[in-house]
Amino acid sequence: MIGIILEEENMKRVLTSEINKHIGEEILLEGWIHKLRKLGGISFIVLRDRAGLAQAVIDGAKENDKLKELTTETVVKITGKVVKEERAPHGAELHDAKIEILSPVKEDIPIAINKKEMNINLDTLLDNRPITLRNPKQRAIFRVQREVLDAFRSFFEEHDFTEVNTPKIVCSGAETGGAEMFEVKYFKKKALLAQSPQLYKQIMAGVYERVFETAYVYRAEPHATSRHINEYMSLDMEMAFIDSWMDLIDIHQDLIKYMVEWLEKHSKNDFELLGATIPKYVKIPQMKLKEAQEILEKEFGEKCVGEPDLEPKHERQICEYAAKKYGSDFVFITHYPSKKRPFYTMDDPESPGETLSFDALFRGVEVTTGGQRLHLYEDYQEKMKERKMTEEGFEDYLSIFKYGMPPHGGFCLGLERLTEKFLGLSNIREASLFPRDINRLRP
Repeated sequence: MIGIILEEENMKRVLTSEINKHIGEEILLEGWIHKLRKLGGISFIVLRDRAGLAQAVIDGAKENDKLKELTTETVVKITGKVVKEERAPHGAELHDAKIEILSPVKEDIPIAINKKEMNINLDTLLDNRPITLRNPKQRAIFRVQREVLDAFRSFFEEHDFTEVNTPKIVCSGAETGGAEMFEVKYFKKKALLAQSPQLYKQIMAGVYERVFETAYVYRAEPHATSRHINEYMSLDMEMAFIDSWMDLIDIHQDLIKYMVEWLEKHSKNDFELLGATIPKYVKIPQMKLKEAQEILEKEFGEKCVGEPDLEPKHERQICEYAAKKYGSDFVFITHYPSKKRPFYTMDDPESPGETLSFDALFRGVEVTTGGQRLHLYEDYQEKMKERKMTEEGFEDYLSIFKYGMPPHGGFCLGLERLTEKFLGLSNIREASLFPRDINRLRP
């Protein structure tokens, strides 16, 4: 008896996904009761852990008595012998199972999270986020998001980029000098939450030449739409010694191809669980903003030629056109007007009033913004003078252009928007663990 007890105490935990590798063995599982069925003298428990689900068969009065007060989400240890069973998750289940309660549930679960579809509205989903995130489909969303992030990081590491981490408490804005930014009390000074790492990543391009960053940024924009949140993960890159802005388009093409192949390799099961489709990579078409607007007028009757940007409806329509004509879920829109782009964006010398900049649209939504930057100090002086900007707050940033900066440029992608469009979700908040928007500051 003592030997048996010691053996159980020393038994190593097995994850549910590995259960079929232990046919005929005694193993230990730990996790949450995902489902519980009591059928007289026999009960079936579906256990959930970080790897998935596994089934255990509980028989005998003593062990079934332990289940009388238990509900789903109770945290338990289960030991038993692994038996092959094709109908069970992973093709195996535990028999002669013994159960030990680690943490009971103290009150009724507000949401039935063990169903394929929870059938609740978005506010209910988000209000109960600590619980609803345990649902298998919700967990799958953020496993895919992790893979998108891993693919981004892996791609740029393979291309000799250095990862950097820049400040998120700043004294001025990267784009507007402070408009649409959150103020924070910083001792006896006023500070701001960074809306972009733009100025810092340009500085670091003057240090390492090629840099990337993955970090949250903050936009104090009073939107309440399905495509905006006020805190999001920005995937940024910046590279020096470019020959032209087309180098950025080229590396973005390669990044998307890499991401698609990465998701095919790592996330097929999660895409299937969510009923989503991994896009097939084809070379991404590109068109100037004016050309896109002319297509919108011809194909969709939209009178938008000459407008400084695309409306959300236009982004959906031009993506529809690109998918039909080129078979691509992505499309590059280039040459946005200078007045629409930040002061550091380089104008096209061959097309006054237009910039060497681009957006990448994906399944109807802009997911990337990028372009070539100014790199000569006198060009910054001229551009800021044109816009009636002062150098106050930008002194440190502007100093790098006094000491030699090579031609450079970069882009940034929004992780939540990418996740949303990859998975066909209906709202960007579904792709944020704990979204922050104009109405939501908790949980």
